Amino acid sequence: MTGPPAPPWALLAELTHGCPLRCPYCSNPLELVGRSHELSTEEWEDVLWQAAELGVVHTHLSGGEPLLRRDLAAIVAAAEGAGIYTQLVTSGNGLSASRLSALVSAGLRSVQLSVQHADPVASDRIAGHRSFSAKERAAAVVRDAELPLGLNVVLHRDNLDAVDAIVDLGVAWGAERIELANAQFYGWALRNRTTLLPTRDQLSRASEVVERRRKQLAGTTELVWVVPDYFDGVPKPCMGGWGAVSLTVAPDGRVLPCPAAGTLPDLDIPNVRDRSLEWIWRSSPAFERYRGTEWMTGPCTDCPRRETDFGGCRCQAHALTGDASRTDPACALSPDHALVRALAEVPPPDDPESADAPRYVYRGARPEPRERATD
Repeated sequence: MTGPPAPPWALLAELTHGCPLRCPYCSNPLELVGRSHELSTEEWEDVLWQAAELGVVHTHLSGGEPLLRRDLAAIVAAAEGAGIYTQLVTSGNGLSASRLSALVSAGLRSVQLSVQHADPVASDRIAGHRSFSAKERAAAVVRDAELPLGLNVVLHRDNLDAVDAIVDLGVAWGAERIELANAQFYGWALRNRTTLLPTRDQLSRASEVVERRRKQLAGTTELVWVVPDYFDGVPKPCMGGWGAVSLTVAPDGRVLPCPAAGTLPDLDIPNVRDRSLEWIWRSSPAFERYRGTEWMTGPCTDCPRRETDFGGCRCQAHALTGDASRTDPACALSPDHALVRALAEVPPPDDPESADAPRYVYRGARPEPRERATD
């Protein structure tokens, strides 16, 4: 691309891959980073100061489950000291009143809580762990602390028909924002795609529910509907453009243009243990690889939407075609669109409980044993 890139404004800090949940749509890679390879407290503090100097103003403290980091309050304090707004992205497991109080004292500004379903039994089954009651308690703790609360809901065949109930749950728990994000198929979601893919009828019904609830809740609760890639024929812009507005730091210090970019086999991924965050953002081959539009091939080259969707998702293009430089097959103009169309039209099993029905492939437990974080 011509000229230096604009500064990033957002950082996804993946503090750990450890997590008590085993969600089948998990965006973490199939090969998890073990505890012994995670960045130390001091390394994360340095990353956050570098990020602030680069221009970052907002960070999602995520994982895995970031509450498993005993030094989480110190990491929050470092972000606060650097002038970065912090949001905790959590499953809710381990979020007690005293733990949240310590995080708030360190500078935590908001919490985003993952929700799998409105029904406790279905929620625990999807999560692969008994966790619904912990989420309910966590929401109450956040509400009592008067912090902004958002719900993050990944939608798929197993919970799309419960969107109305999920919205009711979010309202009851005091959520100011509910993100209803249809599953993106890479990582564990790609492994479980056959089981997770919804039907067109499901999506249509859910979309109608969201529009109805938006009108009902206007001015009180924000509903965000992230449309699915496989059904609309229009690709979503990758992270607002590859290396354009945000960056991800993995638990071991690798710096990625998007959370799934580690799946690209020929990407020379830089690490904050070796190079400065500024060099990585401005000059590294990995971040320059798909910036702007000059790299584009096929129908993207002359497409009027190339500055809007940036050719779609590079990781999805690679997952479906083996070539990250091709037009995202989610686009109706892609020469590979038939791949997506064929997947979207596969009917679900007649009997979801039949022996032949697909089952979730769950990610394993925490990559290495570790002491549970306490208050």
